[in-house]
Amino acid sequence: MTTTRPSIHQHPLAYLVGLEGVALLRAFAGEHDRAFVEARLADVRALLDAADRFGDGQDVPPITTQDGYRHWAPRYDAGPNGFWGMEEPLVRPLMERSEPGLVIDAACGTGRHTRWLVEQGHEVLAFDTSEDMLEIARAKVPGARFARADLHDLPVPDASADLVVVTLALSHVRDLGPVLAELARVLRPGGRLVVSDTRGHYVGSPLYPLVEGADGEFGYIPNWRHETSEYLQAALPVGLVPRFCREYAGGAADDAAAPEFTAAPHPGTGGFDPAADLDFEDPTRPPNIWEMMPWVEAATHAAYAGAPVLIVWDFEKE
Repeated sequence: MTTTRPSIHQHPLAYLVGLEGVALLRAFAGEHDRAFVEARLADVRALLDAADRFGDGQDVPPITTQDGYRHWAPRYDAGPNGFWGMEEPLVRPLMERSEPGLVIDAACGTGRHTRWLVEQGHEVLAFDTSEDMLEIARAKVPGARFARADLHDLPVPDASADLVVVTLALSHVRDLGPVLAELARVLRPGGRLVVSDTRGHYVGSPLYPLVEGADGEFGYIPNWRHETSEYLQAALPVGLVPRFCREYAGGAADDAAAPEFTAAPHPGTGGFDPAADLDFEDPTRPPNIWEMMPWVEAATHAAYAGAPVLIVWDFEKE
């Protein structure tokens, strides 16, 4: 399915000017003062003056989730992931509401939640579409049962699970309806579905491709940001009743810190300085937004201020 999607063009200058533009729109609405606007316009001029140093950008083809996670699996657990540190303290108290029973960890990845669920005394069936991720999970969590399966078709009898967990995975699904219907099918009446999902990286767009590379080549895994109403439109017709829902904003979550870039102060006025800021590790690869954010630090903070980065649900099967 993903192979029919077009390649996307990612240009570092476009991303940086875009951040400045979002910041300026928020200033136009009254969130910032004249000095902020003048500083952002100065940044834009400096960025355009340095345009030839940004290269031509990259055309990135689509790849499947299986191919993407095959490349990602060996280092998936190695690097810091800001979403994990925020998400786990939020979803695990919801999981703790279920007494030990049969739990399905759908899209389990490398077994991050699977291991915790086994430690709580649950019998856990864990599924993922990536055999490479499952191989790591099996080694980490010998007390669970693992199998390759898609969220649309879980090899589990009707009404058999006490709890279903789907964390940071529904962004890979374009249409939530069939998936939530399948999750409701395997839940017993009174069983619960705990969901966490990301809210996208690009302000104003429901798309946020995950770019991954191997053997010198790069591709993107299509991802989608689902509106809050989309979850309800998919859940309510199949008997999933929401008991809890919260969205958490970057840098302003109630009880956890959101993923955040590390930005060193810029010299002088703190604006964009091409001499100090332009430092591409490899201009032949697609631009990494986390590396570029500190180059326009003030615009980045303004553009993303208060934007939800995570949504968490607790549904009960009628």
